[in-house]
Amino acid sequence: MRRSLKALLTALWFMLLTLPVMGIKLNTLDKSVQWRFDRILWLGLGVFVLALIWDWCFSRKAKGLPLLCLPAGLDAGLRSLPGGKPWLKTAGLAVLGVIMLIMPVLGSFYQTNIMISALLYVMLALGLNIVVGLAGQLVLGYVAFYAVGAYTYALLNQFLGWGFWACLPAGGIVAVLFGLGLGFPVLRLRGDYLAIVTLGFGEIVRLSLQNWTSLTGGPRGISDIPRPGLFGLQMDINASTTYVYYLVLAAVAITIIVIYRLKNSRVGLALQALREDEIACEAMGVDITRVKLSAFALGSCWAGFAGVIFAAKTTYINPSSFTFMESAMILSMVVLGGMGSISGVVIAAMILILAPEYLRAFSEYRMLIFGAIMVVMMIFRPQGLISGERRRYRISGLERAKSGGRA
Repeated sequence: MRRSLKALLTALWFMLLTLPVMGIKLNTLDKSVQWRFDRILWLGLGVFVLALIWDWCFSRKAKGLPLLCLPAGLDAGLRSLPGGKPWLKTAGLAVLGVIMLIMPVLGSFYQTNIMISALLYVMLALGLNIVVGLAGQLVLGYVAFYAVGAYTYALLNQFLGWGFWACLPAGGIVAVLFGLGLGFPVLRLRGDYLAIVTLGFGEIVRLSLQNWTSLTGGPRGISDIPRPGLFGLQMDINASTTYVYYLVLAAVAITIIVIYRLKNSRVGLALQALREDEIACEAMGVDITRVKLSAFALGSCWAGFAGVIFAAKTTYINPSSFTFMESAMILSMVVLGGMGSISGVVIAAMILILAPEYLRAFSEYRMLIFGAIMVVMMIFRPQGLISGERRRYRISGLERAKSGGRA
């Protein structure tokens, strides 16, 4: 009874708050007011049901009970899937790879374009995952390196006539230089202070691109950026889009392999040690300066590559494509997927980019659904969809001694 009364009060409060927005429609032509109480009633009913579920979940969580009751055999089987059956994971990756390879053939031009955007965000999220997920450095201006890569390609092509393949490494190198330029002044900063400085850096880059009209074109941007070439072949828009899709897919595969190798290397372990405890990391002899600069350089490098590919895909860029909302979206992918997790970040990036496109029927409520999902995730799954794996060490001699053997 108490739970139902609490849910009813919550529903009434939501109905009262949303009445001016969803319950009233003003017609300025005939100066009339149309009341839409049906929407308010449906909203109240939905909030009532969700409030009941919410309270039930919290009560089970407070008692230490699982939120989802599964049969013992099914629950044990699900828990043993990741480690007990590695062939299943390999088979799943193989099927996913085949689907991604044949997607342009089976899908439409629109779906291929959307998938290119999703894969670009996967690259960006994996690059930011190096800085935020592995090194634990909160960066809010990551889109600045993305813009640097895009404008590097556009300007080098406009003034020097460089092609895509020459500008691809150049975009990464220039983005690394900007990353090192940001890394040096913020070596002693951490937490909120680092976030504020990187946010300011992102806005400085965007405003510079917008106001430096003699070089960047200002708000007009730069157009007629050539698409990637393939041995001088002439391709129409469909063939060129398919070629860009496979190019981005290969770039994402290389990114995943490199970051996976980096995560288990000496540099990756130093980055993770820096994330866990900076003071203890420095006390163990790790060069904090070099590790932080490595994180900024590596993260900005992938953003620069993605920026070059983005400019080649759209053939037109302007400063409005690199706002703070882009940085916030990329950071949301890292947090939602699980900081430090490669597979989690990939899944989160795909969900956050593809879901709004395939939910255009609910265009009025897309941001509401997005916000609700993020709130629920932060409450019930704060570690993300797939939490980052942590190394565990087993001392065999000590275990033998505990079991009665001789170490």
